Amino acid sequence: MTKTPPEVELMAESGRLLASVFTHLDGLPLAGMSTLEVNDRVETFIVDQLQARPASKGQYGYGFVLNSSRNAVVCHGVPSADEVLGDGDIINLDITLEKNGFIADSSKTYLIGAVSAPARRLVRTTYEALWKGIAAVRPGARLGDIGHAIERHAKRAGYSVVREYCGHGIGREMHETPQVLHFGKPGTGLTLKEGMTFTIEPMLNQGRAAVRTEDDGWTVVTADGKLSAQFEHTVAVTKSGVRVLTLRPDEAQKFARDRAAQAQ
Repeated sequence: MTKTPPEVELMAESGRLLASVFTHLDGLPLAGMSTLEVNDRVETFIVDQLQARPASKGQYGYGFVLNSSRNAVVCHGVPSADEVLGDGDIINLDITLEKNGFIADSSKTYLIGAVSAPARRLVRTTYEALWKGIAAVRPGARLGDIGHAIERHAKRAGYSVVREYCGHGIGREMHETPQVLHFGKPGTGLTLKEGMTFTIEPMLNQGRAAVRTEDDGWTVVTADGKLSAQFEHTVAVTKSGVRVLTLRPDEAQKFARDRAAQAQ
């Protein structure tokens, strides 16, 4: 489950490239675009501009480079020419990228146009929950510490945590051990060690945690039809704490401030 320092650096390069994909998406006018058009633009950027491989395409028979999970879709949403992003939507774009044999995985929930205050609050809280989980990562900590930090933040805000889907180890394969649950008890679970690399990717629901899978076999939606949001980063356990391998430029200052605060 651990990577050597050179392997972590190769993963960091994949993560840096993947972060640039989201920077590219940040500059696109998503409103009015179909989710298939977003998928195709991302594929072109990864292949032509970054000379990398979209790792999701072909994985488990999946035909696209990203998952597009809109509004009540929790995860694994399938891009479609008929699904056009409109004012008030929220959509999670989940993307993987492989370079030099190592894979990075990250996702971000985008706000399209004039999004309602309750939806904005859900998205903001989910992003905060991701960082609560990241802040719990250090050598000697336990996997349960990560899940507890996420679940506590979600519940305090009145949201539920999806339990059927979790983070995962990652490296040469997209899904490696361990499983990283987004709920749990502190002081329980696997002990973290320097060199471990895994994703943290909480999914928070406005209503109940229950989900169901639609007939396409991929798309997972909330059972009650209420909104869901997700954010994800790939991280590495370092000698002194955590390194976010998919950190985006707009997040770098926040991460530095948080680390400085923890050191005090």
